[in-house]
Amino acid sequence: MPLVPIARGDGVWLYDFDGRRYLDAISSWWVNLFGHANPHINAALIAQLTELEHVMLAGFTHAPVIELSEKLSALTSGKLGHCFYASDGASAVEIALKMSFHFWRNSGCSKKTGFVSLEHSYHGETLGALSVTDVALFKDVYAPLLRHSAQVPSPDWRNAKDGESHRACAERSAHALERYLEQHHSETAALIVEPLVQGAAGMAMHDAHYLRLARDACDRYDVHLIADEIMIGCGRSGTFFAHEQAGITPDFLCLSKGITGGYLPLSVVMTSDDVYAAFYDDSVARGFLHSHSYTGNALACRAALATLEIFERDSVLERNRHKAAYLTRKAQRLVAHPRVKHFRHTGMIWAFDIDSTDPAFARNFYQAALEQELLLRPIGNTVYFMPPYVIAENEMDMLIDRTLDIIDALSA
Repeated sequence: MPLVPIARGDGVWLYDFDGRRYLDAISSWWVNLFGHANPHINAALIAQLTELEHVMLAGFTHAPVIELSEKLSALTSGKLGHCFYASDGASAVEIALKMSFHFWRNSGCSKKTGFVSLEHSYHGETLGALSVTDVALFKDVYAPLLRHSAQVPSPDWRNAKDGESHRACAERSAHALERYLEQHHSETAALIVEPLVQGAAGMAMHDAHYLRLARDACDRYDVHLIADEIMIGCGRSGTFFAHEQAGITPDFLCLSKGITGGYLPLSVVMTSDDVYAAFYDDSVARGFLHSHSYTGNALACRAALATLEIFERDSVLERNRHKAAYLTRKAQRLVAHPRVKHFRHTGMIWAFDIDSTDPAFARNFYQAALEQELLLRPIGNTVYFMPPYVIAENEMDMLIDRTLDIIDALSA
């Protein structure tokens, strides 16, 4: 497919060099929260540029990273009060996996070296992250390089049996996790999950009750719970953190993508006092052995702070609830379409599957969407909407109308 050269962005819109526009209905791979060229984030970055662009966090620190750490900790009510910064989501997953392994080693449980994840999970494409990913497209080629990990059934709503509720489906999957941990807890360091929505699995959504049961099982068998909220965090789920909806706290929380509003690469792993204490020692070998040159970059942290300020200033989560209700009402025309199956919605994410046997469906849909001034990239036969939070009602109307036109055109 030919590249689309983009000249500029404004709000939910991207503009190419010929002046054609595209509604960024997937937030440029799930990163953009408050629109392209957001004035508030722009101003914060310009101000930061005049003060400090970067300094290493080895023996040094700076105001933006301290402020950001304090604000993120406060959002967890202080339960996850320690932050380790990197540049991207896969790096955050690597850090969480290594930190869990090293915690158990420091705690005298050196056999706890294994990890378990959900079927069809996606956690990144570096080697450690790929080891707990279960998407064949990404994993199969590199299989000889990867450590083995175990997968347990996904609580994906689409796996519900006839007459089975979403909650019952979650319970059935949690029982499978419980059985696995009962047999393998002595060699298992952590369970890693994407709370509420598994992105690359085709926006597979599950009931929050699964997280409660998973937290209970991890506690019972001394296994860490890693919440990969790289995609679903920062308000996407309807709450700032997705795990809030289950009333639990993970041992590790991975954030990236939307944390800077889609401006600059930044990721963070948040963890508890107990985990931090396991590394606090005069021995270098007991310390956490990981570093990034651009850890806690001042510009990226300032963008993240500006993003959090917008959440506070504009009552974003409340506004998103109204926008979500509006788009969901308008999408009932999609629900009624004979080619649409499994319409589902969580927070500011909508997804549905198209009944199609065309192996090139995703590519053809993407191309047809561009012709309709939409940026949509299906995952297999799953079409999803994940627009910036600044999308207006007339833009939602356009998104629904033109998506229906594309489905009808491809069906014909």
